[in-house]
Amino acid sequence: MKVVWMVGAIMGLILGSVSLALAQDAGSISGKITLAGEPPAKKKLDVTKDKEVCAKVEHFDESLVVGSDKGVANVVVTVVGAKGGKFASQKVELDQKGCRYTPRVVVVPTTGQLDILNSDGILHNIHTYSTANPSINKAQPKFKKVLTEKFAKPEIIKAACDAHAWMTGWIVVTDHPFVAVTDEKGNFTIKDVPAGNYKVEIWHETLGKQVKEVSVKAKEGAKLTVELAKK
Repeated sequence: MKVVWMVGAIMGLILGSVSLALAQDAGSISGKITLAGEPPAKKKLDVTKDKEVCAKVEHFDESLVVGSDKGVANVVVTVVGAKGGKFASQKVELDQKGCRYTPRVVVVPTTGQLDILNSDGILHNIHTYSTANPSINKAQPKFKKVLTEKFAKPEIIKAACDAHAWMTGWIVVTDHPFVAVTDEKGNFTIKDVPAGNYKVEIWHETLGKQVKEVSVKAKEGAKLTVELAKK
């Protein structure tokens, strides 16, 4: 029994040392996603239900959010085929607040869970449209503060609320942590990427997908700037 314990401890130390060495020799990928051409005018959405909660603030179409310097928010940047790494957290939150999904795009590990919050205190109904994972269609009344869901297979899933037609969000399910979502200025950073040559997938809900090649060197930062055009 003691021998088994010692072997397990030694293997743990070896694996830990290997992981540490890989992390120390890793690089990063950072950059900016921009829009080609002029950004669209802001489109106001009609709030048709639960106005006492949902109409406290104005709602606008967020399917394409562009900053002052044409940086595009909510773009998913994925390092294809990357292995290893560690997720920042196994628990991810998607809140229904002000009758909108916050954040609009969440990244969820296949080994983790998504906690869907209801901060509005009214009836919501989370409805997902997926192909690799079972779809979700669940009512979330005001007394149900949290719904917890898990996803086993990587894919990008659209989420909607059957109670409030203007609500849209996206769930990015991934089996590795080398995924980022651009901020309001279109910037992103993916840390601790093992050195190597990769394909990087850039996806946006209305601008489509592009694939770029990036070379990551140990302890160095690779740069990636991509311009997306409206279809």
